[in-house]
Amino acid sequence: MSQALRTRPALWVVGDWNALFGFGTNILVNVLVLTGLLRFVLKMPDALVFGRILPALGLMLFLSTAYYAWLAYRLADRTGRSDVCALPSGISVPHMFVVTFVVMLPIKLATNDPRQAWEAGLTWVFVQSFVLMAGGFIGPAIRRITPRAALLGSLAGISLTFIAMSPAAQIFSTPVIGLVCFAIILCSWFGGVRYFGGVPGGLVAICVGTIIAWGSTLLGLGYGDLSLAKLGASVSNFGFAVPVPAVTEVFGGFKYLAVILVTAIPFGIYDLIEALDNVESAAAAGDSFPTTRVLTADGVISLIGCLLGNPFINAVYIGHPGWKAMGGRIGYSLVTGIVILVLTTFGIIAVLSSLIPVVAILPILLYIGMLIGSQAFQETPHRHAPAIVLALLPQIAAWGKTQIDNALGAAGTSASAVGFDKLAQVGVLYRGLDILGGGAVLGGIVLGAIGVFIIERQLARAAAFALAGAVFTFFGLIHGEAIGIARSPEVAFAYLAVAAVLFFNARSTVAVPTIVPDTAAAE
Repeated sequence: MSQALRTRPALWVVGDWNALFGFGTNILVNVLVLTGLLRFVLKMPDALVFGRILPALGLMLFLSTAYYAWLAYRLADRTGRSDVCALPSGISVPHMFVVTFVVMLPIKLATNDPRQAWEAGLTWVFVQSFVLMAGGFIGPAIRRITPRAALLGSLAGISLTFIAMSPAAQIFSTPVIGLVCFAIILCSWFGGVRYFGGVPGGLVAICVGTIIAWGSTLLGLGYGDLSLAKLGASVSNFGFAVPVPAVTEVFGGFKYLAVILVTAIPFGIYDLIEALDNVESAAAAGDSFPTTRVLTADGVISLIGCLLGNPFINAVYIGHPGWKAMGGRIGYSLVTGIVILVLTTFGIIAVLSSLIPVVAILPILLYIGMLIGSQAFQETPHRHAPAIVLALLPQIAAWGKTQIDNALGAAGTSASAVGFDKLAQVGVLYRGLDILGGGAVLGGIVLGAIGVFIIERQLARAAAFALAGAVFTFFGLIHGEAIGIARSPEVAFAYLAVAAVLFFNARSTVAVPTIVPDTAAAE
């Protein structure tokens, strides 16, 4: 009787509005960015971008957000809780740039044919999808043996560097819009301020930023880089397009398989680890989702997308605690997918990119970076803080190397051309950043786990992770540029030596259990 009378979970609550405008604009920013990459970097024709790729992308995002809304509904229904928040998901941002600049752009430059570049991107996602699906069955075991501090610490490294730093820099580059919008968001989502009529803080920030940008355009100041001419030209992309099968194109890209495998397999493993991190992040916030279903769903949904013409992979997003903290539950995920599907199907993306200044949306990404960066310290035992800092370092190194590479590339040179010794003389330790930042997600987890188990005086387990680090390094999964044999032999040997030291100490000494009080664990 009690089961029959139990109230079904609500599909929409007031807090979903905040999460919708926060998460939805996050997804929208990524769609706008990848549209720019396709049109202006790869020089793909608008007919291909708006007629084939974006409709397939929109359907993939709808399937993803609907699936995770369904998982959240099932969890809420099974537990009787009303605070379950759906996992956020969307285009994998790091992969978006990798497939563009590492896979598709070189092929476009070599062949001068954007369609061949597109086919190579489809094949890249095809391979990665199967890596994800296979990884779904080993993911739960990895999650069980890996300390939470290691998983969340590596995730925090991503949030502080690749998620927060670029938005922060762009916000301060256009502070009249960026800082004002950032203050509006912080007051709402951290400070509890309610705006007139209960309008979500994210929407208020976007509206205010858009008004400032267009006002500055009228005054000739040009904040936000908007113009009536760009807005008018964008209307020509209106239309109606549905995804159609692209199986021929997917298999057409197999002629570039040797190039594709160099990045597809390691980045498929990256997706696996990142998804584990994000599932762990959701569990820390109170919502435990089945790891295997999450990982295999990412692979299946990405596979469907690529078979319809989308060269970008789907992934569970960082940020679940943020959307939950602002009141998001189930509906925000599903409605976001519906909105993006409509925008991509009818070609409205081009109009939005000319109407809304990107800098008005970026404060939302900075907020998420702040929240996830702090979660690593808040949701783990206090004594594990040094291990979290250790797990951050590979991501910081990878980010620093990326900045150096981009700067030297803009100057028409490279680190090797300048000389590693010359760079080291001015304090730029490029080789060290390159090695430390290789495979940063997995590398951060290995280092963080070693740190946690040493702190916990479980030296045999620390030795096991050091041994795993040696194996990963030897085959190029971490501390190397690509998969191969003996990519970084010195680092691999060093990990072996660390494992030997830890194992020797575990066998020859009696480790005293730590007695540092841990208020976080008690909570």
